[in-house]
Amino acid sequence: MSTDAYAQAGVDQHGADRAVSALVSVLKTIDPGRASRSRLASGHYAAVLEVAPNLGIAVGTDGVGSKLILAEQTGRYDTVGIDCVAMNVNDVVCVGAEPIALLDYLAVEQAVPEVMEQIGVGLKKGAELAGVEIPGGEVAILPELIRGHPSPNGFDLTATCFGTVALDQVITGDTIAPGDALIGVPSSGLHSNSYTLARKVVEDLDINTPFEGGTLADALLEPTVIYVRAALDLIRSDVEVRGLAHITGGGLLNLLRLNEAAGFVIEDPLPVPPIIAFVMERGKIAEAEAWEIFNMGCGFVAVVPEAQADQATEILAAHHPGTRRIGTVSDEAGRASVTGGRYSSGQGASSS
Repeated sequence: MSTDAYAQAGVDQHGADRAVSALVSVLKTIDPGRASRSRLASGHYAAVLEVAPNLGIAVGTDGVGSKLILAEQTGRYDTVGIDCVAMNVNDVVCVGAEPIALLDYLAVEQAVPEVMEQIGVGLKKGAELAGVEIPGGEVAILPELIRGHPSPNGFDLTATCFGTVALDQVITGDTIAPGDALIGVPSSGLHSNSYTLARKVVEDLDINTPFEGGTLADALLEPTVIYVRAALDLIRSDVEVRGLAHITGGGLLNLLRLNEAAGFVIEDPLPVPPIIAFVMERGKIAEAEAWEIFNMGCGFVAVVPEAQADQATEILAAHHPGTRRIGTVSDEAGRASVTGGRYSSGQGASSS
């Protein structure tokens, strides 16, 4: 794995982007027979729908992905529920909304009470960390669709999150300006992205082998960090929050979702977690490609005015030690880069 590791592992990111565009192009033509309630352009972290004067419901949906295969292989099901909650609430808070509830969808090859209880343990912990309820959901037993690794342990876990936001306080990213500070919040590892590649890299290893004070399985199953309480404290402060980004699949390019007219320069990256460094080294993944695949140690970014960078850092660091300023907004539209020639991509740029 050297030139395009993710594609060789079975995921064609560029092809997937084209396929999603094809789907979205059709969905945009839906005519509900009334004026649209949508108040935020497609492509942001969550949809915002007007439900009353100056009141919006933010909605997002996501799943755990192929990290679930590791849960099946190890028989450890008590952490992936945290990932499921995290992937949803971290997106919804990015538009300035307070997540209030989540509905889960669990599809299983067979219904095993002990397994479902452990999945519930993770969902409960994640919900409490995020301050949300799980008032309902759906369980589907689909042996003809779901096949495990190994069978019959297969399952899929997704959810939809709902939050509330005042329409005049939606964080869109539109006010982001050159010179703004990028405040990076540490990740705990791979989170819940790029596991097709990560699993490919370690497939010939015993994942119970010792690794960084635990086992390789421990590092691979480490749950996604939930950033909601920190983000809400920042939003409720007197800091002018101009953008919030959950760094998921696509890595650094997630920042470009906030404002197409802005550029984002990472000047002082957060430390890369050992598990990400291990996957990069063992998979011979070039650093430039890694910046578009992994979170590289930063799971969440707040964009604030330069003058309020220290205040924002203090608020976020109270929840997540290691938070610090990592970069600056530039006037190079559509470009995300890491100084020192380590990575550059976007309009008018090429990977290096």
